[in-house]
Amino acid sequence: MPSTEDDSSAGWTLRRNTSKQQRTQCGDGWGKPAGSSCNIRYTYPSDSGVYWCESRDGTVSNMVHLTVTGGSVILQSPVLPVMEGDDVTLLCKTKTTPSNLPAAFYKDGSLIRKQPTGHMTIQHVSRSDEGLYKCDISGHGESPSSWITVTGDTLTCLSSCVVVLLVLLVLLVRRCAHRKPEGQDCKQIIPTFQNKVVPVKLEKGPPTSGVTKIQTTNQTTVKQHTI
Repeated sequence: MPSTEDDSSAGWTLRRNTSKQQRTQCGDGWGKPAGSSCNIRYTYPSDSGVYWCESRDGTVSNMVHLTVTGGSVILQSPVLPVMEGDDVTLLCKTKTTPSNLPAAFYKDGSLIRKQPTGHMTIQHVSRSDEGLYKCDISGHGESPSSWITVTGDTLTCLSSCVVVLLVLLVLLVRRCAHRKPEGQDCKQIIPTFQNKVVPVKLEKGPPTSGVTKIQTTNQTTVKQHTI
């Protein structure tokens, strides 16, 4: 009797998408709410689909792919996303015979390898290992396909972002230190470059000189330009 969390008291509701129905919730033609659980008394292949929890404000949990098969071969695989770098073990077995029968494993329809004991371990998974997996046991048939999702390493990504920010900060401080006038620190200099317009006045020389002086209002010459 499969069950899954359905914490309606906290505003969470279990929903699912199947080949026949979309976004239906527990108790709406399938399952029976029982406190914090949703019980499905008898399962059928039509119950295969994507299940998730959804809050009143629209927040959703991770989605779980559930497959109900009427055949005798089952592929046991992670239903939740796996992290990059982790090892993932797949188990191919039948409902009635021992689980150590030789099995062939497939990804996206292509043969990966054959294992003599029905177990296959994918070491240090990466995004390229994400896909649709199934297995086959000679004389018993093949299993339904199961999707395996691989997510990025959040800690590695966060560490990389921190390093980049630190490098940018060091470069900014160095640039500021090289450009600051004597007696001023970076906090005093940086604001002077923000949205400040320096008034200037043009002082034209004699017509024969061909020189125009550009000066600020405090009589400091910025540059001279020959016209």
